[in-house]
Amino acid sequence: MPLQRLLGNGMEYADVMALYAAVDAGRPWADAAVQLGNINAERAEKAWAHGHLVTARDWHLRASACYRVGQVPLPDEDPRKIELYHLLIDQYGRAGQLTDPPVEHIEITYGAAALCGWLLRPATIANPPVVIVIGGFDGWREEYHVGAQYLIERGVAVFLADGPGQGETRLLQGLHMNTTVAQSFSAMVDHLVADHRLRPVVGIWGNSMGGYLAAHVAALDDRIAACCVNGGTARPAEILDRYPRFISKVTALLGIADPGSARDALEQFALTPESLNRLTCPLLVLHGTPDRVFLVENARALFDEAAAADKQFHEWADGDHCLYNHSHEKHVLIADWFANRLFDSNPLPRP
Repeated sequence: MPLQRLLGNGMEYADVMALYAAVDAGRPWADAAVQLGNINAERAEKAWAHGHLVTARDWHLRASACYRVGQVPLPDEDPRKIELYHLLIDQYGRAGQLTDPPVEHIEITYGAAALCGWLLRPATIANPPVVIVIGGFDGWREEYHVGAQYLIERGVAVFLADGPGQGETRLLQGLHMNTTVAQSFSAMVDHLVADHRLRPVVGIWGNSMGGYLAAHVAALDDRIAACCVNGGTARPAEILDRYPRFISKVTALLGIADPGSARDALEQFALTPESLNRLTCPLLVLHGTPDRVFLVENARALFDEAAAADKQFHEWADGDHCLYNHSHEKHVLIADWFANRLFDSNPLPRP
């Protein structure tokens, strides 16, 4: 995992350097990350004991980031993955207790299981609009806490979501992605518009393969008021054209053990011109020119075919996948864009 991704998604620079050094010295990635997480968790507890609650919150967030990074390479069947996932949830939740207003762990009943996420609300406005934020093949919702803060500071609430096949919803609830995936995100919209603390104005922001999901949901659910696609594509299966070993991420996402069957199933997820003709809400697409995970021309195709009258495409000549190497610039652009659209779509005044 590259430096810019780890830093851009909440890991402390010193921890990144220590992790790389430990791995270079021969220590397994997960073991090194756990040790760093434990150190940060201990720092958080000491800060609690001395009444330094802001400091405790920050160390909890850094501990959660270490545990999250540590579990990434572990297969689902490794019991350590579940153990680390519980640790990262616990540490993120502890940090959330020290936030104003507190971050809430949400479980939305879906069939016999639940869709899981975190609701973050700004302190500056009583009834904010809300943005659903999702990751990709191996996206973990807590990874987007940094970007969420930009929205919070602009008076917009955030629902950090693990959809079917992602994070807690997969590992602890057993839900995997299938062709009805849009219905699961519509269930999230149902929950959010029913929350009296939020105004019923919902945006969606997807990163990597989550960009495909965001556009797919926006095309099918007309309650989506604005859609951002960061590092996304109209056809997620394109990654296997260049990186066939990535199939291990696909099998986990879909819950299909056979690689050939998983690839065939992934090909069913594609945005056609017909489906994009139904994407009429405001659309923001961001991409890096050298991105090899999803090619820029495929992000451009998504943009060009979308029927939205209000749409913008931003491309960085040196941008990596999901623009981790332009983290602040990316987040400012996205947050300001959502604030403009979501508040303008409602007669209530801005904060």
